[in-house]
Amino acid sequence: MQGEIITIGNELTSGRALDLNAWYVAEKLASHGVPVTRITTVGDDPIRVSRAIKDAMGESDFVVVTGGLGSTDDDITNQIVAEALQRPLLLHREKFEQIKKHVEANGLRMSPSFEKMAWMPKDSQVFNPKEEMCGFSLVEGKVALYFLPGVPEQMRHLMDTYVLPEILSQYASQPVTRQRILKIYGLSEPEISEHLKNLSKTHPDLILGFYPHYPENHVSVSMNGKDLQTVAEEVERLEKEIRAALGQYIFGSDDDTLPGVAGKLLKEKGLTLSVAESCTGGLIGNLVTNVAGSSSYFMGGMVTYSNQAKIDMLQVDPQILADHGAVSEPTVRRMAEGVRAAFKSDLGLAVTGIAGPEGGSREKPVGTVHIGLASASGTFSQKYLFKGRRKQIKMNSAMMALDWARRFLCGYPFIPGL
Repeated sequence: MQGEIITIGNELTSGRALDLNAWYVAEKLASHGVPVTRITTVGDDPIRVSRAIKDAMGESDFVVVTGGLGSTDDDITNQIVAEALQRPLLLHREKFEQIKKHVEANGLRMSPSFEKMAWMPKDSQVFNPKEEMCGFSLVEGKVALYFLPGVPEQMRHLMDTYVLPEILSQYASQPVTRQRILKIYGLSEPEISEHLKNLSKTHPDLILGFYPHYPENHVSVSMNGKDLQTVAEEVERLEKEIRAALGQYIFGSDDDTLPGVAGKLLKEKGLTLSVAESCTGGLIGNLVTNVAGSSSYFMGGMVTYSNQAKIDMLQVDPQILADHGAVSEPTVRRMAEGVRAAFKSDLGLAVTGIAGPEGGSREKPVGTVHIGLASASGTFSQKYLFKGRRKQIKMNSAMMALDWARRFLCGYPFIPGL
């Protein structure tokens, strides 16, 4: 059994949006042992969309199509499918009433643009017509077609709840599948691939995937088989091999987040944290407090953007700033010590740098960032040079700072530069 994926939208073909839908559907299917033979992306062009659907039907057992189910003028997937398969469009009464109810509840007026979402090709099966999101399936000959919205959150819900279970039910003997997602920070995708290049050669049944999730990278390891115990044991063994190859760069797995992992370690060790931020402008504190229960270990933070704020709030010596500048190891070390003392926390974490696009020099180019960590055992600092635009530099600075806390709590040495 094999399938294809078609994603529709001018925003995808123009590069204005990443095709996260194709990635999600393909990864979901592959992790359950269902091969995807082709992924096609087309703009909002009726002729090309029709051609893509017909081509896929000639070679696959099922086709998953995303996009074009909304109320805007270019959302015409229903009409294209009806014409391509020579089926009349029929009003799905229950879906129409649900759309009407939703429109009125939001103070809008029912219009043809909203109504068209309830017109489906004949013999379509609507996914739970009582839900606000639109999606349907139909069978043409021996091929099952699934049509999902382009909005990622809606698409994922319908894919997980309706489409994937139905596809898996078509197997005469459904394979046993086990998957693990390992999350890495501090290594690029080519570096990860180099570390793991021999893994798939020695394990031909292994399904190994690399997924960038800026600024992290994720590695998916999955395997299919007929025996649950054998598959589970093999995936566990492969995970150990990957962990041995990538070491401290792996910060978690599956649903873990870097702020969550750092917070869990702080909680387990009964330690507290405070942060002093300059170029990140409060981003570290935001990431930390996005984790539920962070009040048990996060004491607080200071955004000391100006030199005077560093002097007044963190007790940075004015002479240090005069001699070395705000973006320097002496300054970041004093920032880390100052915030630790101010909040009486076990760990003080500090960041100062040049996020750009202006403000750089030959000695300190844009992306120069210093990170400092103060603890009872001493103060540590390191210089980094992050690449990218302002938001990317800020995010990498914040993530690296949190990774410092994680590695310190795990007893790992610090990693110089990315």
